[in-house]
Formats: sequence, structure tokens, C-alpha cells
Amino acid sequence: MEDKIQQSITRIFKAVFPSTTNHYDTLFGGTAMQLMDEVAFITATRFSRKRVVTVSSNRIDFTHPIPAGTIIELVGKVSQVGKTSMQVSVDIFVEEMYSDSREKAISGSFTFVAIDENKKPISILEPKERQVEF
Repeated sequence: MEDKIQQSITRIFKAVFPSTTNHYDTLFGGTAMQLMDEVAFITATRFSRKRVVTVSSNRIDFTHPIPAGTIIELVGKVSQVGKTSMQVSVDIFVEEMYSDSREKAISGSFTFVAIDENKKPISILEPKERQVEF
């Protein structure tokens, strides 16, 4: 199970351009949430290899502003697995473009449910795997 979780960790880098910032010249919160949900979705799909849908964003903490002209790294990792649902944590790190400065700026978690072609919940794990919390 731990190998499967490690293999599904998803990392995406983006540059923060002015078109994604608010009137304070920092990354707009809604844009950050969209990017986080996308990374969480990719992580959940890579882990389960099944159709998944977001059912909730459980908590998102904005602890450091992300200015325009920086680079962000989004990191998604499965943190809990149930029968039909899983939780994915996502952190956003901000890096200065021209220095080694790096800091965690936003963290959050998202819950996904695996669904079949009729959009009904299905088991995430194969019968031999068990439910695990990390």
C-alpha cells in the first residue's frame, strides 16, 4: 500500500503570472483552490486507476501569500483510504525565481469517491488490499 501511495504522489510546477493574481498582486485564492483540486484529482486517479469525483474540500489553509513572479509547486498525496472514498492532501510551496527561497504557502485536503459508469460509488481497493489511514 505504501508503495502505491508513493507512486501516486503528484508534483506540478507553475509560474505565477499577473493574470492569476488579485488586486494585492498575489495568487487569487480561487485559482489556488482550482489548481489544488486538479492535483488532488490526478493523485486520486493515479492511486486508484478508477473514475473519481471530488465530494468535498475539507480544509484549506492559506498561511503565506504567493506573489506574482514566483514559482509554485503543488504536491498531492493520498492520506486516507476507505472503501469507496479517499482523502488527498495537497500542499503548495512558493519559490522565488532567482533565489533558493522556498516556503509552504497553502495546504488543504480533498475527498474523492470512486464511481462506476453509472456514477454509483464503487470500491477503491481490490479485495486483497485493506482500508488504511496514514
